[in-house]
Amino acid sequence: MELNNVGNSKSSIYMAISFKKLCLATVSLPLVTLLVCFVTAYIFQQDDIHETHCRVYNVLPSISAITGISPQRYLWRISIALHIGPRLIIATVYHSYYYKILKTVEDVPSKIMGFRLLNLCYWLSMAEVAALCGVTYISNRENYYVHEKIFIIFMISSLTYMLAEVRLGRLVTPNALSLQYKQALFITSLVSTVGLIVFFLKHRLLCHDLAFSWFSFCEYVIASANMGFHVTVILDFPKEQLVVGNGLPASKVD
Repeated sequence: MELNNVGNSKSSIYMAISFKKLCLATVSLPLVTLLVCFVTAYIFQQDDIHETHCRVYNVLPSISAITGISPQRYLWRISIALHIGPRLIIATVYHSYYYKILKTVEDVPSKIMGFRLLNLCYWLSMAEVAALCGVTYISNRENYYVHEKIFIIFMISSLTYMLAEVRLGRLVTPNALSLQYKQALFITSLVSTVGLIVFFLKHRLLCHDLAFSWFSFCEYVIASANMGFHVTVILDFPKEQLVVGNGLPASKVD
C-alpha cells in the first residue's frame, strides 16, 4: 500500500493501492483459508469430515465438509467476507476496461455483441459472488437442501461467466496473454464439472466406494481453476493503482 499526500491545491492523492497486489490478496484469502481448513480438519476431525450420505469408504472430504464444521466455518466465513468487497471492485474495473475498448470498435455487429457480452459478464459475476456468499453462510450441515441449490447456482453462474468472458476476450482482446489462461482454465472447469456430476450420481444413487472422494477431487480442481481464472486480472492490469483522491480527473487517473 502506498500513501501519498500531494501539496497541490488542484488535486490530492490520499491513498494509492497496487491493483495487482489487491487482486493477489483477494485470491489468496480463500486459497490459504481453504488449505488451513483442510489440514486442521483432516488432522483433528476426521470422523466429522468423512461422514457421507451412503456411509461408504471415503478418503477426501468435500469443501463443504471442511468449511462446514466448527471452528473452521468461522475462519472460512471471515475470509469470504474480506474476499467479497474486492471482488465487486474487480468486476467493476473489468467492466470499465472492456467498455472503453468496445467504444473504439468500428464494426457495428461486433460492437453490439461485445456490449451484450460485457453486460452478461458483469451480472453473471455478481450472481457468482452472491452464490458464493450463500454457500458460505448457509452450510450443508445447517440446511443441506438450500446449500445444494445455491451451490448449483454458483456452478452455473461461474461456468457461464467464464464462457462469456472468454468470448468477450476473443472479440476485443484476441492476442491477450490472459485469454490463453482463461480458455485453459475454463476447459479445466468444464471437464471437472462433468466429473463432479458423474461421481455425485455414483455416490448418491449407487453408493460406490471412493465415489465421493473423486467428487471432492473434482470440486477442488474446480475451485482452483475458478481462483486461477479470476487472478488472470493481474495480467490485464499489471501496473494500475486503485486511488483515493480529491480533484482528480473523473474519467482517467494517471
